[in-house]
Amino acid sequence: MDIPKLQIQTTPGRLGLQVDKPIQQIEQPKATLDIQQPAATLEISTTRPQLSVDTTEVRANVDMKSVFRRTQEWAQQGRQGGLDGTGRRAEEGRQMMEIENGGGAIPAIAKQNGSPPPAPLGIRFVGDRSKIQMSITPGTTTINATPQKPIINTQVNKPIHTYTPGKVTGTMEQYPSIQIDWKG
Repeated sequence: MDIPKLQIQTTPGRLGLQVDKPIQQIEQPKATLDIQQPAATLEISTTRPQLSVDTTEVRANVDMKSVFRRTQEWAQQGRQGGLDGTGRRAEEGRQMMEIENGGGAIPAIAKQNGSPPPAPLGIRFVGDRSKIQMSITPGTTTINATPQKPIINTQVNKPIHTYTPGKVTGTMEQYPSIQIDWKG
């Protein structure tokens, strides 16, 4: 017995996809940088050293005295000479008052005045350097340095971004179908 047969034939559908990939470009430009360094402020102040040399006493040793000093010494010598002369005359007067006690006063006074003591030997060293008076006031140097802060200007540049989106296109490469046959 022949049994009828049902024959089914299917063709699957096929979908074709056309894919265009997206394109993305990112570029980061370097930052713009401006740096300036101002010079430091430098202040220098000085005071000069001072040297004072006083040679008055050394010059007096070699008999190079000022007029004022020489006048003062001569006035002192005259005064001392007057005092010495007054004292000597007073002593001679006292000796003569005692003439009645022995009578030797006049020859003694004549002997004192007639033969003065010998003059000192005139050798002496002049120009004693230890009598030079010096004073030194040291000088000073003051240095003030004031640093200046750097001037920094930065500008951040934005990234350059370009984007082309992707695209997917679908196409039917093969349509689906069903064929049914009855064989009997």
